Amino acid sequence: MIELKLAYYRKEDWMRFVASIDDRERMHDTWSEWHAAYLKAKGELIREGYMVRDVEIDIDELIEYCKLRGIKNDGKARSQFVNTK
Repeated sequence: MIELKLAYYRKEDWMRFVASIDDRERMHDTWSEWHAAYLKAKGELIREGYMVRDVEIDIDELIEYCKLRGIKNDGKARSQFVNTK
C-alpha cells in the first residue's frame, strides 16, 4: 500500500499560516473551508486505496525550511516540506 502524507494545519495556527504564505490567493479563506476540503480529499485518497498520514505542520519549521532554501512558501514548497517528515 502506498503511503501519502497530507499537511494538516491546526485551527489555532490558521491566521499565522496564511499570513506567512506566498500564494494566499490560492488558499481557502477560513480554516473551516480548508478543513472540509482536506477531509474530502483524504477520504477520496483512502477510497482509492492509499494509506494517508496526517503531518501536523509547525509554522515556524515551515517558514525556516523555505528561508533556508531561498524558496517561496507556496504549495510546491509545502508539499516538499511535508515529504521530509
